[in-house]
Amino acid sequence: MEKQRCGWANPANPLYLEYHDTEWGVPCHDERRLFEMLNLEGAQAGLSWETILNKRENYRQAFDQWDATRIAAYGPEKVAELLANPGIVRNRLKVAAAITNAQAYLRLLESGGSLDQLLWSYVDGKPLVNQQGIYPAKTALSDRLSKDLSKLGFKFVGSTIVYAYMQGIGMVNDHAPDCFCRKARK
Repeated sequence: MEKQRCGWANPANPLYLEYHDTEWGVPCHDERRLFEMLNLEGAQAGLSWETILNKRENYRQAFDQWDATRIAAYGPEKVAELLANPGIVRNRLKVAAAITNAQAYLRLLESGGSLDQLLWSYVDGKPLVNQQGIYPAKTALSDRLSKDLSKLGFKFVGSTIVYAYMQGIGMVNDHAPDCFCRKARK
């Protein structure tokens, strides 16, 4: 018998199924992955998540495995290289945002904080489980987190992007009521 999944999980794309089954909605506390996902969600703005997911390995290679220290130091030559890379979304604002986000992230670390501490403090360390069948594009919580990330200097962190980020890193469990993942992550 086939596993019941969320309707958005494209069964024709093994990467998408793997992401749905093992990552989306799973609480993440790994700093590098939190930084990666923040940037990938920003890169996704105006595109489908599947497009970004299909390019994820290219992003990892292009952005030095999401090493924030290296990214924060990117100069014009590296930016030109990234904008010429067909394996990522070649958008100048999104590339610049990744560099700015690395700088903001490093400032956060230097202040004694971390993305893990910051993000999970908004939900008291426990994932929110939304009412069954209600899947907002943004919430009052994502509005607040978006504003706070912006104040820290992060870019491409509008409320809708932040809500998708919260779902992706497991701060919110929005799996469909009949999805096997929702039941597994209660």
